[in-house]
Amino acid sequence: MLLEPGSTLPLTARSIAVVGPCADDPRTFMGCYAFPNHVIPRHPGKGLGIEVRSALDALRAEFPDATITHEPGCDVRDGDRDGFGAAVAAARDADVCLAFVGDRAGLFGHGTSGEGCDAADLRLPGVQQDLLDELLATGTPVVVVVVSGRPYALGEVHGRAAALVQAFMPGEEGGSAIAGVLSGRVQPSGRLPVQIPRTPGGQPGTYLQPPLGVEDAGVSNLDPTPLYPFGYGRSYTSFSVDDLRISDKEVPTDGEFAVTVRLTNTGPRAGAEVVQLYLRDVVAQVTRPVRQLTGFARVELAAGASRDVTFRVHADRTAFTGRDLTRIVEPGDFDVLVGTSAADLPCHGTVRLTGPVRRVGAGRRLDTPWS
Repeated sequence: MLLEPGSTLPLTARSIAVVGPCADDPRTFMGCYAFPNHVIPRHPGKGLGIEVRSALDALRAEFPDATITHEPGCDVRDGDRDGFGAAVAAARDADVCLAFVGDRAGLFGHGTSGEGCDAADLRLPGVQQDLLDELLATGTPVVVVVVSGRPYALGEVHGRAAALVQAFMPGEEGGSAIAGVLSGRVQPSGRLPVQIPRTPGGQPGTYLQPPLGVEDAGVSNLDPTPLYPFGYGRSYTSFSVDDLRISDKEVPTDGEFAVTVRLTNTGPRAGAEVVQLYLRDVVAQVTRPVRQLTGFARVELAAGASRDVTFRVHADRTAFTGRDLTRIVEPGDFDVLVGTSAADLPCHGTVRLTGPVRRVGAGRRLDTPWS
């Protein structure tokens, strides 16, 4: 996911420093159950077992005319700072620095993420944050690429990095995919399936918090607002969502209604936006999330183009587990919210479900079709 393109991406630099422990280690692209991370560590000297291009190799192929230097700077998990000097020097001498930081997955303590590899907080493992601090102090634009199995706190980097990319663990083709996004060959359209915290102890990790978990609840001196919310993602163009239309003001608890918005590509190039529909149960017999994703649509548009996006929402999509531990659809008002992330919802409306409480089971509608 492209979090912040800044003014540096897409890359046009002629001299690129590629640093960080995830830059030239293909295993950082793999999860803990992947063969190279799960099996191969038990058989040293056997190689990866599969062909995986590192980020460094992919960047050299993506930018054949650029001068690319590489220094790891540090390891993913240990505290050795001996490589800091060479990494900082490489960054200082380049037009732009690409810093690849994050995780190396493993099992039961043999990695920084994966089964049995927990974290006491959400600071980058080892001394990676310290490496970033020194790179950011060079004055060279630093593009931070996070290759990780969990969302690490990026508040210390935000506003200082020239650009931010969250890659998670992209697998065998991850190097080429990341290089394509950095060059602009690939128009990014990924959206966050989790929230990115601002501070290492940032909570909540999910957007599905109850009312007391939001910033304006007034119950804590700490701000729980994430740095990047659920559903967030940028591209090299821009979009607007407006003109909300709801087919019915009232529908029965076994009925259906349509939600339509107008999506416009307001930027300079073709791209894809993920239009997101959320519902909020205004009053319910149990505590409900402040908003819940109910439908989404990935829509491709040429520059300057517009189109209507319509969701068909069945009342089953409002079902929840009631006080008697059965799943029900309850009558009442529901806020309808449409936008491009859980925190960017410019379109607001209301629909009312009427009639009796209805029990639903395994045959309930679980999808929200769109057109």
